Amino acid sequence: MSSRRWLLADQLGPHFLDDGAQPVLLVEAREVFRQRPMHRQKAHLVLSALRHRAAELGDRALLVRAGTFREALARVDEPVEVCHPPSRAGLAFARSAGLTILPPRGFLTSPEAFAAWADAYRRGPLRVGDFYRWARREHGVLEGPPGRVPRRPRRSDGAGGAVAPAPPPIVEDEIDAQVRDELDRWEKEGVRFVGRDGPRRYPATYAEADARLRHFVRHRLPDHGRYQEVMSVGDPLLAHSVLSSSFNLGLLDPAEAIRAAEDAWRNGVASLSAVEPFIRGLLGWREFLWQLYWYFEPGFRGANWLAATEPLPDWFADLDADAVEARCLADVLGGVRDRAWAHHAQRLLVLGNYALQRGWSPTELADWFKGCFVDGADWVMNATVIGMSQYADLGRIDTRPYAVDGRYIDELSDYCGTCRYQPDVVLGDVACPYTGGFDAFLHRNRGRLAGDPRLAAELDERDDLQVREAVLAQEDKRGAGPP
Repeated sequence: MSSRRWLLADQLGPHFLDDGAQPVLLVEAREVFRQRPMHRQKAHLVLSALRHRAAELGDRALLVRAGTFREALARVDEPVEVCHPPSRAGLAFARSAGLTILPPRGFLTSPEAFAAWADAYRRGPLRVGDFYRWARREHGVLEGPPGRVPRRPRRSDGAGGAVAPAPPPIVEDEIDAQVRDELDRWEKEGVRFVGRDGPRRYPATYAEADARLRHFVRHRLPDHGRYQEVMSVGDPLLAHSVLSSSFNLGLLDPAEAIRAAEDAWRNGVASLSAVEPFIRGLLGWREFLWQLYWYFEPGFRGANWLAATEPLPDWFADLDADAVEARCLADVLGGVRDRAWAHHAQRLLVLGNYALQRGWSPTELADWFKGCFVDGADWVMNATVIGMSQYADLGRIDTRPYAVDGRYIDELSDYCGTCRYQPDVVLGDVACPYTGGFDAFLHRNRGRLAGDPRLAAELDERDDLQVREAVLAQEDKRGAGPP
């Protein structure tokens, strides 16, 4: 008897099946939505994507709705196989259920190849730059001469942002209507969601994701390198692809996206400076984070080198952006509330930076990111939040903490011009919470950060009395409410 392929909720693209005849299992387990608060739009997207995939596959698909995954499997009277699950808990469950576990898909590098590369660097920290250079050679990416890139006039919306046509719209259908009704009922029954509901913003099918990818390559990729670090209150999209959820649902194959970006470079549509940051995000960071999740021991999640133990305040956990006066934090937190998404500079320099400065628990923050972001997953958030953002892993993933003051945020954004706080002021009513918070962070972790040349220099530059006053000011505000 042939096995039925169980497609998990991050395995919904065509590259997770081998032929056009294999029977498929899809499971909706309500326990997933009860474990901890999830953004309403993320819950909608996951259910919509599962149901759209079942509709595409027709009679080949068995869609089981149950309380738990184990209950769902008990209803399947045939052998089941599954591609390598995305979490340690998922892998342990698949083994305990006696499923046939296939190798991972949706990544270019095999775990064995990564382990061989990483073991060679084991005497020192593993760095994404080293891995990316190796992966480019290993997979033959961005080799050969590029095409001639025509001069591209700078297009602006008047606030410094790139102008591009809106991406192909997401058109909700009957499946989305059914999902929304069901989530409304779940909420009445006590399932708690965070964030605001709204029209589905992100692809739930391969066709929608592929259309968004092609639009990005044509219209936004040429400006991607220029605007990837920019933050603007007037344009949350800028030149970003906003395809992270499509990759993490398995709708898009990263290899396919890398080839599309390479073709744009070879055909003269976009320069190397625009294309490489996008490819580095997929072949470098995304691949690196997935591999590290499995390479490092499970104890990595509990890493807390900076001894940060403060709980997340309610206003942050509940996405209460209206209570926040700091312009950058209000805008980014509001974007998470309204869209379940923010681009990586906003995640690191606004959200993660604020938490790092105040010593919030890294594991609580990682769980918050996982639940509140439409692309949230254990393997992504453990490494990026606990390691990269909160520096709780003693630099095993990145070389320095992402701690910056308000002046740095001002350089990369248009937030500060409309903010009541002043980015260069440390104390007083108009003191920037990021600038004072940065001083407090440096002082609190002086001993632990002494080996970091850049941060040690920052400490030496600051007047000790001013730093002490900033520390006291920040301590007085701890737990007092949003900035």
